[in-house]
Amino acid sequence: MARIRLYIDQPLVAGQPVPLDGAQAHYLSGVMRLRAGDAVTVFNGRDGAWAATLAEAGKHGGTLDVGAQTAPQQDPPDLWLVFAPIKKARTDFIVEKAAEMGAARIQPVSTDHTNSERIRQDRLQAHAVEAAEQCGGTFVPPVADLVPLSQLLDGWDPARRILWADEARVGPAEALAGLPPGPWAILIGPEGGFSAVERAHLSRLRFVTPVSLGPRILRADTAAVAALALWQAALGDWR
Repeated sequence: MARIRLYIDQPLVAGQPVPLDGAQAHYLSGVMRLRAGDAVTVFNGRDGAWAATLAEAGKHGGTLDVGAQTAPQQDPPDLWLVFAPIKKARTDFIVEKAAEMGAARIQPVSTDHTNSERIRQDRLQAHAVEAAEQCGGTFVPPVADLVPLSQLLDGWDPARRILWADEARVGPAEALAGLPPGPWAILIGPEGGFSAVERAHLSRLRFVTPVSLGPRILRADTAAVAALALWQAALGDWR
């Protein structure tokens, strides 16, 4: 399999050329120094991984020739990550690790104590693409735009349960093995924690399950990784 993997938002069919935009062409020819005929692995998030060769690349674009499929599509379990954005680099880290660890959707939310009032959704989506390219995945989780947590909860489908990483529950990490399967979301709060009003709201919702992530208070980015790992090991595709 080719060393370079590239996400292409195009249908992939054996024997069919696919266009490259200027940034992709520059990455392959200018950054990675590929030449015509060199091999690339491509995926579109829907149809698995495919062998391809670089046909041409210039300043304004290029073309890949698609060969045979090399791996089937591997979709993650139906798990969302809902989190409050923090500092830029650490928010990038959360998105990258969520993509690597098998989140099906990434939903930033604003809370009473959220440090960031806005995000660059396109930049975070690019980080999710890069993570899938680098970790060998064939699925790219969509990164939604920032919404208020209260608005998200008001329209929430109760069939999707929420695992709330409650920073107030410092103690032994709680086993998740007894929780029901099905669609889930993990909720990670901001650096300052949820406000009293938000905590009261979450506590009233029957589809929300609060859990401890262990005996230490974790930073928000660490908490996201820990919660994803616990859920994947108990209910996801790590079993």
